[in-house]
Amino acid sequence: MPNFFQNKTALISGASSGIGKALALQLAQSGCKMALLARTLERLEEVAQQVRSLGAEALVLPTDLTDPNAIRTAVQTTLSAWGEIDFVFSNAGQYHRSPIRDLKVELLRQSMEINFYSHVELVLACLPSMLERKSGHLVLVSTMDAKKGIPPDTPYVAAKCALAGFGDILRQELHGSGVQVTLVFPGRVDTPMVANLEVPWISAKISAAACAKAILKGVQRRKAEIILPPQTYLLYYLQVFAPRLADFAVRFFRLEGWERSERGAS
Repeated sequence: MPNFFQNKTALISGASSGIGKALALQLAQSGCKMALLARTLERLEEVAQQVRSLGAEALVLPTDLTDPNAIRTAVQTTLSAWGEIDFVFSNAGQYHRSPIRDLKVELLRQSMEINFYSHVELVLACLPSMLERKSGHLVLVSTMDAKKGIPPDTPYVAAKCALAGFGDILRQELHGSGVQVTLVFPGRVDTPMVANLEVPWISAKISAAACAKAILKGVQRRKAEIILPPQTYLLYYLQVFAPRLADFAVRFFRLEGWERSERGAS
């Protein structure tokens, strides 16, 4: 990994915690310089300090990722500073849940803004310079729930499904351009977003560090899709080959509704 990412430039959204922070720290160990995007300046500064302590350069860009102009400004700032962006890790996300019978369209729109449109805006802002150089790698972090939806995550899953579809078409359209696209479908990553949720073994949590390691390994291999952790493949294959059996598995393993716990995530 050190040689692959050394002296390259990465842009990471959602970089203040979770997968984004883990990606930043592991890339720093590989000698990659990076632009860090998230809303909260203080938390970004903490991550940047850790990155710099590992000997890597970090550009702190507090950004409202629901604001297209702010995204474009952050990308332009990065290009002005370093001239190019080799890797984009589009990782921003916010967890929204609601049973469909109680769903407010406003909540769905809110989820789409951060979980879908922010990724699209970031891709569109970074893509022209990559196409011009005929080089670059776009990494879009969706969720395993985009492969098999788990009630009552309707707003979150709908937005991440849209992202998965967008990324799939993007990868095909960019074939032969020199720009790579990787879609990531993690199960429950042990981040603040789901820290207090009780998770059955079939959807066991994976640490942010392990998730980041798998993502970077997949990027090196130019994988089209990364699905993790291994337990999630069971539901994935059931959904592909026997959707109704997959529905039964959701109920049998008590996945449906387990995320309604009042002890947890936001």
